[in-house]
Amino acid sequence: MTDKTTIILDNIMTRKSVRLYTGEPVTKACLLALLKAGMAAPSARNRQPLGFVAVTDRAILDALGAGLPHTKMLSKAGACIVVCGDGSVPLQEGAKDLWHQDAAAATENILLAAEAMGLGAVWSALFPYAERENHVRTMVKLPDTVSPFSIIPIGHPAGKDLPKNKFKPEKIHWDCW
Repeated sequence: MTDKTTIILDNIMTRKSVRLYTGEPVTKACLLALLKAGMAAPSARNRQPLGFVAVTDRAILDALGAGLPHTKMLSKAGACIVVCGDGSVPLQEGAKDLWHQDAAAATENILLAAEAMGLGAVWSALFPYAERENHVRTMVKLPDTVSPFSIIPIGHPAGKDLPKNKFKPEKIHWDCW
């Protein structure tokens, strides 16, 4: 394996969900790098039907966290990114329901980029929970054509989180089930 391969695989294997942050802001430059990583994700038929909301305003972060059941960590996060599907992007037949997969790939890219940058992040689902989607839609003023998929709290880790070993050889089937 090359050094680049080792670095990339190490980043994937050491990525973890970070829920404790110092409260230190995340710079716009860091957020732009994370957003570029999200936009580099694969997209069905390359339609790129996603939009992103980067939130750094403390009042909005606190209000988002207060109204969502699993994102209380936003009270100490330096920022968050809301990954959204943009319904105004015309999708070809057969790709209409694939924006969720595009959004999942973008979310994972952002998480991996945050890990590589020494930031902490965690995926918190909004879709398919209407009450969560509606709260976020209201707080970040999404137009009717845009649907929130996930919210990613991002910050400087306050502790030493460890990755989980999720490799299970018994889940692998070679050539057939």
